[in-house]
Amino acid sequence: LFADAEMLGGPDPELAATMGFSGFGKKARTFDLEAMFEQTRRTAVERSRKVLEAREREKEDQAEKEFRSPCSDSSASSAAGAGPTLTQRERAGSQSEDSSDEEFTGPSMQSQTSAQGPAEDSDDDEDDEFIGPPLPPGFKDSDDDNDDDTEEDDNNPVKKIPDSHEITLQHGTKTVSALGLDPSGARLITGGYDYDVKFWDFAGMDASLQAFRSLQPCECHQIKSLQYSSTGDVILVVSGNSQAKVLDRDGFPVMECIKGDQYIVDMTNTKGHTAMLNSGCWHPKIKEEFLTCSNDGTVRTWDVNNEKKHKSVFKPRSVQGKRVIPTTCTYSRDGKLIAAGCQDGSIQIWDRNMSVHTKFHCRQAHAPGNDTSCLTFSYDGTVLASRGGDDTLKTWDIRQFKKPLNSAEGLPSFFPMTDCCFSPDDKILVTGTSVKKGGGSGKLFFFYRETFEKLYEIEVTDASVVRCLWHPKLNQIMVGTGNGLAKVYYDPVKSQRGAKLCVVKTKRKERQAETLTQDYIITPHALPMFREPRQRSTRKQLEKDRLDPMKSHKPEPPVAGPGRGGRVGTHGGTLSSYIVKNIALDKTDDSNPREAILRHAKEAEENPYWVAPAYAKTQPKTVFAEVEPEDDETDKPEWKKRKI
Repeated sequence: LFADAEMLGGPDPELAATMGFSGFGKKARTFDLEAMFEQTRRTAVERSRKVLEAREREKEDQAEKEFRSPCSDSSASSAAGAGPTLTQRERAGSQSEDSSDEEFTGPSMQSQTSAQGPAEDSDDDEDDEFIGPPLPPGFKDSDDDNDDDTEEDDNNPVKKIPDSHEITLQHGTKTVSALGLDPSGARLITGGYDYDVKFWDFAGMDASLQAFRSLQPCECHQIKSLQYSSTGDVILVVSGNSQAKVLDRDGFPVMECIKGDQYIVDMTNTKGHTAMLNSGCWHPKIKEEFLTCSNDGTVRTWDVNNEKKHKSVFKPRSVQGKRVIPTTCTYSRDGKLIAAGCQDGSIQIWDRNMSVHTKFHCRQAHAPGNDTSCLTFSYDGTVLASRGGDDTLKTWDIRQFKKPLNSAEGLPSFFPMTDCCFSPDDKILVTGTSVKKGGGSGKLFFFYRETFEKLYEIEVTDASVVRCLWHPKLNQIMVGTGNGLAKVYYDPVKSQRGAKLCVVKTKRKERQAETLTQDYIITPHALPMFREPRQRSTRKQLEKDRLDPMKSHKPEPPVAGPGRGGRVGTHGGTLSSYIVKNIALDKTDDSNPREAILRHAKEAEENPYWVAPAYAKTQPKTVFAEVEPEDDETDKPEWKKRKI
């Protein structure tokens, strides 16, 4: 191989890189350390000299300005100030003479002053900060144009939505009911109605977009919610059972909440939830604390290090003081408040440290009897957004909790976990809509937070949009749909990392060794009797088999109906049909064994072979028992009659 490469004028660079000797044919570089140090010293001296010259030019400019300012005053003041200005000019001239001994780099003083002109007098502050040659013509104009473009982008929030590109992750065939991204945006987790939780690593995926791990942490329970903690090292899994689970980054269990005693009436005295969970989330500041709500009518806080008992219990109550089921729960951005949306349409908010009475509450936030599917606080912590099962999206100021700030209607929601989220700049509110099968496309709606004007909409797919998540670091939008897809919307310019990492990677090619059906041992010097036949391609073997009439013989299909072509038709291939056929063919009646034996008496008498020779001397004439008449059972009572 090396000889061929030399004959061809050097090795192929691709071959060399593949074989691992990319430096083949090149001389090793030699480094002269003394020359490198000398070059570094010269560069440092040159840079220091340029800095000193720039400072001297700045002083000369200052002296020139001070010389010009008295000239613009009255003649009396100019006469009075002639002495000092002349001395300054002489000083400036002496400085320029001293500096002329050194090599001067950069534009001359005349060109610099003529280029700047009278603008020096008007912009004193800018000249004080300016060091170096004058700006090229048109530089400020281009900068102003860029400022205008950025101002237009700031004024138009639609341009901030990263939806120019998208990728689709195939989670499964059923609804993607949970989405979670770690704080750094490196990993995405999806959960669905198919009980699976899948892990997606953007940096490790290629263009085939395959999950690197899939597991069922809660056996046969639908996944309701998935969320990474504030540090991204553990994951909260809320499913359809009564026990929340915490997994590490790789999907291994860390803790499982205890199940409460369902026979205790007062839910405060139970150690855990006793009914199906609805939602859950992590504390934004304390990495060990998380929150869950359940159909047992309680909202509970937990500590990861203590799985035996909850930390505290919050019990939502209706207007009559009765128990009401919370369908969603969340922390405020600072973690001091806990909010819950309930089935009676109310939103109730507690102080995290006071679990008895609510701090804020709105009794008629949404229509009663519908599941409030999501509550989320804005990044500034002043606005609460709620997504109701009554097809509405509302924003609230919790300090004035009687009526909503804004409301949007006509947003269908068929799922108890349809959510909403704020944009990273806190100016846009996003939510998805549900559709029935064949009823159109599920959409993602973008509303302006201040006025609730509909800014934009994205047609996602021909199924419901259940989950949406706008990550602040990546500036990418994740969407979970009702047909098992997880879509990621991004913009190559505005977005960072995330989906941009995996779309540029090509799909890995399968190794040839993995496609071989069996191991083939090559023994070139073996004796002919031990030599294995050379492995041929499958195509050639198939072509050869087609020429063989035995191997190419097509099996005869089973005969249906009456027989044909010399083959007897079958009466069915099942066991029951076979038994029925044999019963129909067998006409013998073996109900009387005596008659069945005497049927062969004449043949045995004419041709005695088996039994008769043995009795030829002792019993030459066979004697049979007399036939007894059957008893007439008509005269017998019922209880004596034989039961058939």
